[in-house]
Amino acid sequence: MIALLHVLISAPATLGAQAEPPPSWRALFNGQDLEGWTPKVRSFPVGEDPLRTFRVEDGLLTVGYDEYEAFGERFGHLFFETPFSDYDLRVEYRFVGEQVSDGPGWAVRNSGVMIHSQSPESMGLEQDFPISIEVQLLGGAGDDVRPTANLCTPGTHVRMDGQLVEQHCVESASPTFHGSEWVEVDIVVRGGRAIAHVVQGDTVLAYAAPEIGGGVVSGFEPSAKVDGRPLTSGWIALQSESHPVQFRRVWIREIGMR
Repeated sequence: MIALLHVLISAPATLGAQAEPPPSWRALFNGQDLEGWTPKVRSFPVGEDPLRTFRVEDGLLTVGYDEYEAFGERFGHLFFETPFSDYDLRVEYRFVGEQVSDGPGWAVRNSGVMIHSQSPESMGLEQDFPISIEVQLLGGAGDDVRPTANLCTPGTHVRMDGQLVEQHCVESASPTFHGSEWVEVDIVVRGGRAIAHVVQGDTVLAYAAPEIGGGVVSGFEPSAKVDGRPLTSGWIALQSESHPVQFRRVWIREIGMR
């Protein structure tokens, strides 16, 4: 499965510097504003982001905390307006600045892309993370080993080599990226059949058969968490976990558009 998915995504892997997506791809982030995106920040209703966690600065989709005195566990997610099933997703991200006061220690240089997520409207007011598959984005501190494009599973499980994986996070085989360099991550999603994470053109993790299950998510509406339900589609969201991060590309290629 890893080799097949690597072939599917590797062809456009050197196009990160382009201002416009290549043919058959489209930009979900337009580089100007957050048209098409909806925030859901813990303790606030859907669509409300009074501390401007998510905004556009110098053409970059920015997750920042300038107006926070302290993080206060206000985990947030910025959702694109429509769900997707079979697609390739490309993000280019970098970590910048310092973590906001009282952010959890594990969230330093930590963000993520949520796929196959529940909708923002179905989340509870105090829900911390959407039920979803998380492609975890991590940055190193200068001399540590901290791979990126890992797998985390808030309220979900996956299968690897045919076996159910119930641990919350699984590390990828990616290198560690220190500083504020741009990192390109591709996410290959084939409905509920197979998913792979690709970093700078190299496949670093692959798994299959995502489903709802397990814990590591709180404040959810019970009707949204039906354990054992297969995840074959869902929303895409960018995460706010207390460390500033910027995105300059969020591109998608839907398989039906090829």
